[in-house]
Amino acid sequence: MATKKRMVLTLCAMLLAASLPASALATVHSKTAAHKAVTGKKTQKKNSTTLVRKGSLKKKTLVSTSKTTSRRRSKLTSASLETTALSCSGRKKNKRSCLKGNTLASAHKVRVQKAQKVAMNKLMDQIGKPYRWGGSSPRTGFDCSGLVYYAYKDLVKIRIPRTANEMYHLRDAAPVQRTELQSGDLVFFRTRGRGAADHVGVYVGNGKFIQSPRTGRDIQITSLSEGYWQQRYVGARRVVTAQNLR
Repeated sequence: MATKKRMVLTLCAMLLAASLPASALATVHSKTAAHKAVTGKKTQKKNSTTLVRKGSLKKKTLVSTSKTTSRRRSKLTSASLETTALSCSGRKKNKRSCLKGNTLASAHKVRVQKAQKVAMNKLMDQIGKPYRWGGSSPRTGFDCSGLVYYAYKDLVKIRIPRTANEMYHLRDAAPVQRTELQSGDLVFFRTRGRGAADHVGVYVGNGKFIQSPRTGRDIQITSLSEGYWQQRYVGARRVVTAQNLR
């Protein structure tokens, strides 16, 4: 009986001894699993933080690049504007010269327009008056070159000749293309085959000119596109320029 009790006690002791390492092992396994879980979470959090930082860095890089590009464009635009305005900026002398040049150009344009208007008014006042060979005044009447002479003799400082052929060859009168005619330009024709030109009128705009045609006809406005005049047209000259005005 005593022997059986000892055997039972020994068996219990062995079982207890065997159960202890298993429990400890379970604890170790449990701790290891928990450690791995915590480490995994930390790694995941770290990776997430890294991705966020990378995204933020990339965004900052894009913003920085955009700002740099914008600054470069701004600098290029400024440089372009500075280059364009170089003649009117920088040194005070250059600026004064540019402003003076613009002012003079505007003043010349106004003077030319005013002279053209005066000439047109003088010419229009003669419409309906008779042709008079050699005439150059409202009192006597006009021939073709006399009408032109009357309109411009007091407006320009150059000498206005008294024949159409001389006017055509006038050195101080600039040649003008037909497509570029302006009010006040002289238009020339060769009607009788004498010289380069033997008839002259004054362009008034809209494809028309004022003239004193011939004996028996009055001063009138005629279209350049009329067959007779179109076939005999030889050219045009401009006497009303800033250089020629008094």
